[in-house]
Amino acid sequence: VEGPGNIKNRGNALRQASAWRGSHGSLLGVLALAVMLGTVTWLFLASRDPYITETLVRQSEVVLQPRVYTVECSEDYDNYKRYPGCTPQTCGRAIIDNSVTREEAKSLRKLAERGLALAGSDGGASILDLHSGALSMGKQFVNIYRYFGEQLSDVFSEKDFSLYREVRARIQAVIAKTYDLDPSLLYLTKPTFFSRINSTQAKTQHDEYWHPHIDKVTYGSFDYTSLLYLSDYGADFTGGRFIFMDSNGNRTVEPRAGRISFFSSGSENLHRVEEVSWGTRYAMTVSFTCDPAHAIADPVMPITPV
Repeated sequence: VEGPGNIKNRGNALRQASAWRGSHGSLLGVLALAVMLGTVTWLFLASRDPYITETLVRQSEVVLQPRVYTVECSEDYDNYKRYPGCTPQTCGRAIIDNSVTREEAKSLRKLAERGLALAGSDGGASILDLHSGALSMGKQFVNIYRYFGEQLSDVFSEKDFSLYREVRARIQAVIAKTYDLDPSLLYLTKPTFFSRINSTQAKTQHDEYWHPHIDKVTYGSFDYTSLLYLSDYGADFTGGRFIFMDSNGNRTVEPRAGRISFFSSGSENLHRVEEVSWGTRYAMTVSFTCDPAHAIADPVMPITPV
């Protein structure tokens, strides 16, 4: 992005070049070379602009081994009890595509679609939390287990919940392996939920999903955050990319069905989601803690009010 100062400097340079050309018309070739070199220099400087986005992984790529980007851990974890073998010592973000198949992602998307069809937000962002039962409805939330009760046996099945638990376990395993953790010391925590985002205008602050935030600041229990994408950037929706906001630039992940993006939850991973401009983006957020006091259980059938 070209700043006002750069525009002014370039304007002065062009005026000087114009005067120079008037008195040295025979050296236009030299001027052309100078302009070319100036353009190359400007492009180099622009490439270092912190607002230029670097794409960590594109939708069309298939990442078979975790693609890991290490960043320095923030001090956020010092404000909480540390759990050896689990609390982040090496921080960063990673992406992998072959822990969950695209067919499994499609099945989980259908699960989310059925659940969210019961209600949904008036704005552009809706959630379904199978653990707590929270479901977006209009401008508020309801507990699906209390509100819909026995109707849910026509919406969800044990096969749905079994797949959900299996995928959750695989996500936990790949996080533990990537960051060299003891998986038995890593616990599922809340909120863990499905999300559906489209371009409908926001009606409440809950619909404004695009604001930068830090998971461990928002939810103190979070130590590791993961996202399982259930739809494809560029095919099912546009916009909606996940953006890590670093001090020296933005790093972007393009969603792909079956792709897992996971990262340590502290300030080292300030992030946001682009506003969706077309279509519908589905994802599943799965969150983990090192503190057993904040652990939650997997949802099971038959489902009962909580």
